[in-house]
Amino acid sequence: MRLRSVPLGVVTLLGLLVVVIALMASARSFAAPSVIPAWLEAHVGNGDGQISQVVLERARALYLKNVAQGTVRNPCYFAMDATRPGDLGNGVLGRRYYVVCEASQSFRAISSGHGGGRNLKGTVDFSNGRRCAKNFGNAMDSELTAGGAYMTREAKTSFKGFYRTGAKQDVAFQRTFIQFDGEGEAANARQRVIGGHAAQVLRTMCMRKSPNSAYADHDGLVPFGKLVDYAGGRSNGCTSWSPTDAAQLISMVKDNPTTLYIYPESRDIAAVASGHSTSGTYWNASCLKEIGTPKFWPRKTLEPVIAQYKKDHPAPPAQPLPICKEP
Repeated sequence: MRLRSVPLGVVTLLGLLVVVIALMASARSFAAPSVIPAWLEAHVGNGDGQISQVVLERARALYLKNVAQGTVRNPCYFAMDATRPGDLGNGVLGRRYYVVCEASQSFRAISSGHGGGRNLKGTVDFSNGRRCAKNFGNAMDSELTAGGAYMTREAKTSFKGFYRTGAKQDVAFQRTFIQFDGEGEAANARQRVIGGHAAQVLRTMCMRKSPNSAYADHDGLVPFGKLVDYAGGRSNGCTSWSPTDAAQLISMVKDNPTTLYIYPESRDIAAVASGHSTSGTYWNASCLKEIGTPKFWPRKTLEPVIAQYKKDHPAPPAQPLPICKEP
């Protein structure tokens, strides 16, 4: 039988069509729970150290979408489940932040802080406890966690002051901050200065004479304080990690951005709050029992309230740090 010749242009077009169909099928299969690799599926669950199905599916779909678009080349991606407890008691922290590296078949679950929110006394209380988060939102100055899709961006390292070690040595504390860019309801992440950093801060600050220091001001003084680790506490809406985990995560994404998916989004919160949860929505059982009904505070509702509160309660003028009492 003699085959009819087909023009070269048609062959090329058919070839491209096959590739497109294959890519579409691949994308659909990536989004389906059934094609999550077996080694990764073994980490799926609602127990401590596991990742819930919906969180993994959304985090993985976000990552694969950005890889396909060429905006991400990092072999790893992140996820966080802010419905889980941050504090399990007896000094044990809940593991609810996930680092997934599929190429090397690596999965890690670590601790992370959630947004503490605020109590505007006499006006409105949208604060969160140490263990579980009840309130979520994307308003400026709300100090709340906003769920959704993020990308890690530039790293900024800043000097915070000096602290004294057990060996009675003064050490410069420099903390690196990874800026996040968000999508949708999290699109104002940069405006809110939302990102990731070590859960460390200097407290009880004072100024100490050190004229030879590279950080000394025009009076030869440097800031000095006590280094506090608040890995078991809350954040101002940022993602905070233990110092050891922070060093590893920051090295992974510095100059090599990746995706971060934070659960829950406002739609998930609304579904749980209304009692109409679907198969694609979930909440950690122990935290839900503790908080009762979660709430999402949209910026258009909360920002005017915060602005009015600040107007009615102006902050006192900033005072210079006191001079340290030498030990």
